Amino acid sequence: MCGIVGFLSNNYNKEKLVNMTNALTHRGPDFGGYYFNKNKGIGLGHRRLSIIDISEKANQPLTSQCGRYEMVYNGEVYNFKELRKLIKLDKWNSSSDSEVILEAFAKWRINFLVKLNGMFSIAIYDKKEEKLILARDRMGIKPLFYYFKDNEIIFSSEIKAFKELNLKLTTNHKAIYAFLHLGYIPKKFTIYNEIKSLDPGSSLIYENSNIKINKYWNSNDYIKRNNNHDFESSKKKLCHLLNKSVEKRLISDVPIGTFLSGGTDSSLVTAIAQKINSKPINTFSIGFTELKYNESKYAKKVADYLKTNHHEFIISENQALDELENIMDHMDEPFADSSALPTMLVSKMAKKHVSVCLTGDGGDELFMGYGAYKWANRLQNPLIWRTKNTIGKLLSLSTNNKHKRAGLVFNSPKTNWKSHIFSQEQCLFSEDEIKKLLNIKTDSNIVDDINVLSQQSENLKPNEQQANFDFNNYLTNDLLVKVDRASMFSSLEARTPLLDHEIIELSLGLPLDFKIKKGISKIILKDILYDYVPKEIMDRPKWGFSIPLEKWLKTELKYLVDKYLNKEALYETKILNQSIVNNLIFRFHMGDNYLYNRIWSLIILQKFLLK
Repeated sequence: MCGIVGFLSNNYNKEKLVNMTNALTHRGPDFGGYYFNKNKGIGLGHRRLSIIDISEKANQPLTSQCGRYEMVYNGEVYNFKELRKLIKLDKWNSSSDSEVILEAFAKWRINFLVKLNGMFSIAIYDKKEEKLILARDRMGIKPLFYYFKDNEIIFSSEIKAFKELNLKLTTNHKAIYAFLHLGYIPKKFTIYNEIKSLDPGSSLIYENSNIKINKYWNSNDYIKRNNNHDFESSKKKLCHLLNKSVEKRLISDVPIGTFLSGGTDSSLVTAIAQKINSKPINTFSIGFTELKYNESKYAKKVADYLKTNHHEFIISENQALDELENIMDHMDEPFADSSALPTMLVSKMAKKHVSVCLTGDGGDELFMGYGAYKWANRLQNPLIWRTKNTIGKLLSLSTNNKHKRAGLVFNSPKTNWKSHIFSQEQCLFSEDEIKKLLNIKTDSNIVDDINVLSQQSENLKPNEQQANFDFNNYLTNDLLVKVDRASMFSSLEARTPLLDHEIIELSLGLPLDFKIKKGISKIILKDILYDYVPKEIMDRPKWGFSIPLEKWLKTELKYLVDKYLNKEALYETKILNQSIVNNLIFRFHMGDNYLYNRIWSLIILQKFLLK
């Protein structure tokens, strides 16, 4: 796992390249390397976290054996040994996956991407044609940002590296609108108008001062209406793919472990990893001393049964609070998912024992694990929509906080129901609230765009559409961003076995009742898990990876409310309506506790704007 930067421009020297690269030292503390050609205006920088072939032979940038291509690469490609056999070179300089990726490009050109199984962001410079090729893995597990303006292109794994070039960056107001609605900034966009995120499953070619972006993989292509599947044969095939995926992700030349919350997804990944391993695998869980937010007891039950080498970290609120602003600053742009804090803390503690951890990310979105999917079906009842305005008003007048949140969904445009279900599930702002809150002129096109159904998903049931929305938005732009930044903050590599593209492609074609039936979610995944772990051990309520934010904003974190949402701060940024903000704070302290995440998102936004 690494950090990559670079540019194709005549405006920067090697010192600037070095500064950009060093801004990502946390992503790769083991080695820093550079390729710079002043005459061609090309610079490539790499920070390395050594995982496979930890010798200096695998350091980057790498030059292809033909001498034509230079590459920097971040990630892991798990089928590199199979690709090595297909490429058939007489001699290899290292045993790393990096060299295989570069030689795969030299052999197959841009078509090599469909052959890669893994997570990656790649930059390759073609010295003969003087063009730059960027590419990102299918799900966007590894980040890649780019700046394209005035006949130059710049790229980086994280936005912070762009700041080393003193670029003139302006705030993207559409991104602010989306952030307040979703808690994250959707793909392609960033908080800056001038910096974009390369879409997952895409490549970019910069040549003759122009860019061309191509989508080489789209999950919607695998959504199929086919109810002829047999449950047992589907289970057998999924189990095979899960075992193959976990086994490939256990390949490492450094110590490895798993994050274990005690839930279905992380327990299944851990169980398979332990079965494959001849020795007890390292497992890591975290909990707060405050019992309500402590999941570690569930993780310990699973760890004890599987006989893993379990590490349990129980921390106090004060210990967590000491790290809170570190993760807030590290994210580079507004990001409201407060579970980034416990993710960062468990990564920091795991790094003391291992350099790689497997996670369970993706199971909820692929196998219908969220309770909000029930709401999707209810809301698509034709009778409900004919009376939605009345229902919305009645719910808004309720003294029940959950009912008030539901009322905001009924007051939303019918075309945008998916984002509003997500938004209210996360206790964030509805579009109607945002229009009243913002002083700036913008529009909701960005929210309209992410709600648009693809042709392939129009025939799905409402709960499937909601899951597809989460898979293509929440998972990619929130959960995977959180895990990447929080783990790499401590130079820990996180791998996601459930997001192997073969598993994704199989899952998207499975019948709905293999995933959810009679209120039971993740049916096929749980059925596989119970072959490894007794059902009674897994009998527990679903609980997110959360912190006591609602409580903190009224106590230990009240200083953030006072600091960033006061009259002077709001006047300085001129983005938020002061009376609306004051009313939110008042209502929160008077008992509308569901407003806590709205207030948190405003603090995050203001903190960013006041830098």
